[in-house]
Amino acid sequence: MTLIRTILTCTLVLVFNLATFAQEKQLVIKKTEDFFFNGDGDDESWSRADWVELTLRNNADVSYKTRLKILYSSTGLYFLFDNEDKTITSTLSADNTDLYNEDVVEVFFWTDEDYPFYFEYELSPGNYELPIFVPNVEGDFFGWLPWHYEGERKTRHFTSIQKNNGKIVGWTAEFFIPYALLKPMSNVPPQPGTRWRANMYRIDYDQGPAYWTWRPVRTNFHDYESYGVFLFE
Repeated sequence: MTLIRTILTCTLVLVFNLATFAQEKQLVIKKTEDFFFNGDGDDESWSRADWVELTLRNNADVSYKTRLKILYSSTGLYFLFDNEDKTITSTLSADNTDLYNEDVVEVFFWTDEDYPFYFEYELSPGNYELPIFVPNVEGDFFGWLPWHYEGERKTRHFTSIQKNNGKIVGWTAEFFIPYALLKPMSNVPPQPGTRWRANMYRIDYDQGPAYWTWRPVRTNFHDYESYGVFLFE
């Protein structure tokens, strides 16, 4: 009886841990009306969303906090990143460059698990962006830039740098990704109850590089099978 009780206890603990892990991987995204923003994150619409903390994943000698908010509307997704920082590393002055070699925030959407294709978006403190569609075939990934990137297909993005007594204390990234840009990905636009796999990241180069992630990955940011779940409310 003792052995059976021990086995049952271990089984229940395992089931509980798996359920807890699954719950932790899921983020409920609340809906909003479309709104305008300026990079300061001060629009009242953001009060609907809770802050989500990103976790420092390597042994970098920094203690900066990184957090973000997410909302979705009938036309696209809104993101607000709040990044503590003391030194801004951002010299690149053009879109569609290797922004990940300097300070940057990134989001990845894998909207349909039947196909190894996902969307990646990067934004630097200098307000330069990289929007790409990535086919990932057995770890071989190269992104494709959007075609006819204009009108309703174009993102909106702003950044701002915060200072206190003349010293840098952080930077903010605020951006909107329209569903029209994500065509022809499946499960777009999301409806209430829609599930996407996704992840969010930050890279900083003060003592660098330092990496923050929402969900831990096994290899690199393109480890899409380790992504968490967006559940649209």
